[in-house]
Amino acid sequence: MTGRIVVAGGSMGGLRAAEQLRAAGWTGAVTVVGEEPHMPYNRPPLSKEVLAGRAPFESLAFTPKAAAADVEWRLGTKAVGARLDERTVTLDDGSTLPYDGLVVATGMRPRRLRCPGPLPGRHTVRTLADARGLRDELTRPGVRVVVVGAGFIGCEVAATAVGLGVGEVTVVDPLPLPMAGPLGDLLGRALLRRHERRGVRFALGTGVAGFEGTDRVTGVVLSDGTVLPADVVVESVGSVANVEWLQDNGLDLTDGVLTCARLRVGGRPEVVAVGDVARFPNARYDGVPRRVEHWSIPTDTARHAAKALVGHLLGEEREPAPFAPLPTFWSDQHDFRLQSFGAPVLGLGDVRVLDGDPDGDTDGRPEGDLLVGYHHTDRLVGVVALGGQAAALGAARYRAQLLQQPALTA
Repeated sequence: MTGRIVVAGGSMGGLRAAEQLRAAGWTGAVTVVGEEPHMPYNRPPLSKEVLAGRAPFESLAFTPKAAAADVEWRLGTKAVGARLDERTVTLDDGSTLPYDGLVVATGMRPRRLRCPGPLPGRHTVRTLADARGLRDELTRPGVRVVVVGAGFIGCEVAATAVGLGVGEVTVVDPLPLPMAGPLGDLLGRALLRRHERRGVRFALGTGVAGFEGTDRVTGVVLSDGTVLPADVVVESVGSVANVEWLQDNGLDLTDGVLTCARLRVGGRPEVVAVGDVARFPNARYDGVPRRVEHWSIPTDTARHAAKALVGHLLGEEREPAPFAPLPTFWSDQHDFRLQSFGAPVLGLGDVRVLDGDPDGDTDGRPEGDLLVGYHHTDRLVGVVALGGQAAALGAARYRAQLLQQPALTA
């Protein structure tokens, strides 16, 4: 078989795409282009086990499947342009790669705060280099840490920092509760109590106006005028899709790369997108295109996109069914875990306690496991467990129910 498929992006999505292209029957050339100098690695431990020093950086590397052993990896370079009509990708070293098929897997990068003040002392957590730099800072005695953003990464970093015994940890967020956006107020209140019991401080309902310091950050100025002393700042304020290299091709890049239900980009059967850069309609729900930044999505999207792409390139009549994954995520914080199945964000208007006490840890009540269901038009669309292993198993019992339900739009 002749021809080449270029996979733009060398993270987990790029690796899974390369493996699934082989599984789908592509025996031609596959070239993966990745900006980082490392082979793909597992990112979730960066804000937890690796940052805490419980796992070495080397333990994160994925082992490619044997079928993908002949894939060409061009690491330490990135795609900076593309001409989809001409089927070429331009790299930052000035070279051009022609392709027969293209997989867009360039992922995300951390959003940064645009506030006055020095840059030294301000960190994000996305790459190995980020985690190494932050780990070195957190091991300094008595360090004061301010985490901006009370989402998943922000709360994980705060929990890890407290576990390391730093001087103090404060989380800042304009919302009134941690993780209220994706999970709602009920779990947000429970999470707030659990974090505070373990030593995390919060400044909620306020944003960041700037940073004090000359050579490096010494304080965080909040929008209400409060100044938080800080030796280290961790910015966890969302992500930006790496799509600039695809501009001027007539694509919808407003929030990632818009795809159809088969993960094809811009109506081009020779171009697909995988991972959290893809904004796709989920046939399981309402058909509204969304990006999903969960660990399971690179594998799910790669499997589906590879079948569509290889089927087209081989001229076979095999249209895969519309993409309908069940989103899944977990988040380890302190000594408890959040485990989710489904799409809680679609059911924030109707949140019900399935098991446990939502007011545990208050008024002398013991802290226990909590299982919460999210409903849309009286139908369960997501479950989230908070607590230990029993809570996670409780959420898993609802997985089959969520999988068997008809589409919301049916």
